Amino acid sequence: MAKNIMLQGTMSNVGKSLLTAALCRIFRQDGYSAAPFKSQNMALNSYITADGSEIGRAQAMQAEAAGLEPSVLMNPILLKPTTDVGSQVIVNGRVRGNMKAAEYFRHKKELVPDITAAYNKLAERHDIIVIEGAGSAAELNLKADDIVNMGLAKLVDAPVLLVGDIDRGGIFAQLLGTLMLIEQDERERIKGLIVNKFRGDKTIFRSGVDILEQRGGVPVAGVVPYIKCDIEDEDSLSDKLGSRCANGIIDIAVIRLPHISNYTDFDVFLQYDGVSVRYVTKYPELGEPDMIIVPGTKSTIADMRWLRESGLEAAIKRAAGRVPVFGICGGYQMLGAKIADPGNSEGGGEIEGMGLLETETVFAAEKHQTRTSGRFAEIGGMLSALSGLNFTGYEIHMGETSGSAEKLLDCGGAYSGSVYGCYIHGIFDKPQVSAAVVRTLYERRGLRFDGACIDRAAYKEKQFDILADGVRKNLDMELIYKIIGQRL
Repeated sequence: MAKNIMLQGTMSNVGKSLLTAALCRIFRQDGYSAAPFKSQNMALNSYITADGSEIGRAQAMQAEAAGLEPSVLMNPILLKPTTDVGSQVIVNGRVRGNMKAAEYFRHKKELVPDITAAYNKLAERHDIIVIEGAGSAAELNLKADDIVNMGLAKLVDAPVLLVGDIDRGGIFAQLLGTLMLIEQDERERIKGLIVNKFRGDKTIFRSGVDILEQRGGVPVAGVVPYIKCDIEDEDSLSDKLGSRCANGIIDIAVIRLPHISNYTDFDVFLQYDGVSVRYVTKYPELGEPDMIIVPGTKSTIADMRWLRESGLEAAIKRAAGRVPVFGICGGYQMLGAKIADPGNSEGGGEIEGMGLLETETVFAAEKHQTRTSGRFAEIGGMLSALSGLNFTGYEIHMGETSGSAEKLLDCGGAYSGSVYGCYIHGIFDKPQVSAAVVRTLYERRGLRFDGACIDRAAYKEKQFDILADGVRKNLDMELIYKIIGQRL
């Protein structure tokens, strides 16, 4: 069975996901087979594994860092918020149903066998399991039924590294306060502290390390700087979702829907010099972009209503004849004439769409989850350069869309004029596809694009190495290996 080590945080967004990815990469570089594990993830960014299972996108990213094919064993429980008080519950990659938070908390202990079964299978196949917690290690009101932080650490007998975010301030209160609030047996599990996202001269913080070790009684395993690398973030707290971003020659505006999902579909464009991607929540922010993207959402009807009430629907419709508009998944459904949810799959109801595509969507009880590949059809409009290009990606949707619109892909989708839509997440990831879009947008501005196609997979490999190198230099890896009981 594998050895393990667990990363828990003082709060959300302290960098647990990226540090987990970094350790997976480091262990791989050092010759070990390492795998990520998160018992329960709450996120709208998800991924479809080779067998059609749905897991958190972060665990798929961590698997890539480890050089592994993503597996449902790495994330047996995924919660996808549908409202402020409820989520779609996905167990072992399949939808179990929609539950309000109170109902889920009453039943989540029943999922412990699913968690232990997934963990044990994973541990049989690898040398080291790098476990990621969720939120804070000291959620006192949730401790009784905890299955993702100290409750999980006890279940699989994992030593813990406690991570704090110095960039957000209060690092001593974060780390020392957490140590003070948890139980003695839980405190004994914490074998090291990590000060993450440090900016500036680390020598200034030497006394801070001494204070943490003296008052906490736990060694500081590292002070990790803010590492500049382009790796997918968790969804709702990502810095990428801000409306302001560096000005580029080409401006791509993504509508930041209230329940936006899989916004990482557009990270590929950030790899190109001269291209900016910004997320828009108000119609005055839309401006005059070169391309508009309506992304996926977990609550299509509710977000369509928000789009209409915010004024962004009218702004998109005005822009549709001037710039290309592309919808993915829920965004594709919104571009059509009507969306209906008779079975209450995502909240129920019916609403008119934007009417930019001659399509209608009806939601069904069963979710469609699959990997997909194919070709763009011979298409017209501003993005006609995509015609015949190969694509790969995956589909995650409850609705079925039909209508008289021209097909965008050999496996579906639709287009009309320069309005395009499909269900494929990752549709832009192939280098020929992203380059064709960027080249077209440059040419529409009367400019020549001289950049090369960027291989997304090779680019991500380089970014994982940058992350791992930065973390390795700033963590006491000898201590880490001592903690997990394996030496080089």
